[in-house]
Amino acid sequence: MDLDVLCAQVQQDGADEVAEKNDAESSIIVLSSPLALDGDYSTGSNGGAPNLMQRVFSLFKNIRPGSDLTSFQLPPQFNIPKSQLQCYGEAIYCVSNDLLHQCNSGKTPLDRIASVVAWSISTARPLMFGFAPYNPILGETHHGSRGTLNVLVEQVSHHPPVSALHATDEKENVEVIICEHQVPKFYGTSIEAEPKGKRILNLLSHGESYVLNSPKLSIKFLPVPNVEWVGTVRVHCVESGLEAEYAFKGSSVLTRKENQKMINGKIFESSTQKTICEIIGHWDRTVSVKSVEHGNQNIIYNAKESISTLKTPTVKHPSVC
Repeated sequence: MDLDVLCAQVQQDGADEVAEKNDAESSIIVLSSPLALDGDYSTGSNGGAPNLMQRVFSLFKNIRPGSDLTSFQLPPQFNIPKSQLQCYGEAIYCVSNDLLHQCNSGKTPLDRIASVVAWSISTARPLMFGFAPYNPILGETHHGSRGTLNVLVEQVSHHPPVSALHATDEKENVEVIICEHQVPKFYGTSIEAEPKGKRILNLLSHGESYVLNSPKLSIKFLPVPNVEWVGTVRVHCVESGLEAEYAFKGSSVLTRKENQKMINGKIFESSTQKTICEIIGHWDRTVSVKSVEHGNQNIIYNAKESISTLKTPTVKHPSVC
């Protein structure tokens, strides 16, 4: 074959390969970015719209304080471009640190329950005032995976709107089960969404089941618009005889910055109620456990390392997964 013809053929083959690669990359479906410590959740949601507070107040002008907002229809301009099911799933598979691995790798029951506390805190993601995910329809599902971790979320009830999640990690031998529905209530100058249901984290290699609840979501309109997690979370493991109880502290306009988004609580023995460790910190910064007996303190959760710079999920065809 002539050298010029051969070179031309090689160049054409290379161009075809690049074109196929570009076509493949352009065909990847990219979902909206996950809720993260450094995220922008208003993308595609008209987040920069003026008079946001005026629009928010107009939604609730005919609603009495104390009203249940479960059936309230939020206009689409207030929605972020993701479903509530996706938010549930991302809280499990969108992390920078593999906190489920830490739960399973703990050498002692105390190490493991401290890691479960850290994992639970990591699922409380930052939100943006004035925006919320779309409500899923009955039968809607969301699937996600990361390595050997597989997550399935489904809307299993419409009234009340119940979401169920099942996640398994074959490598870590870990199982997560969540069944919850939110009960939002209007209080005049705020909305508080209380989750009903429970979460179960099974560490199958250790024969331990951890049962826990979730914090409430508080949305304040006045005096300063704010969204934060509040309320008490309890973690109970029958097999180890240990429990944890910690509170997400609310803030006000008088609260100093260093005292905002605080968490404090304890890990204790179920039978004697004896406190083993204190839980202290901030859910958007770091959380530590401090030994009551020895006084030593260890960081169990770092929000910057766990829920920042998260990769945006992509949708792949099953044949290339």
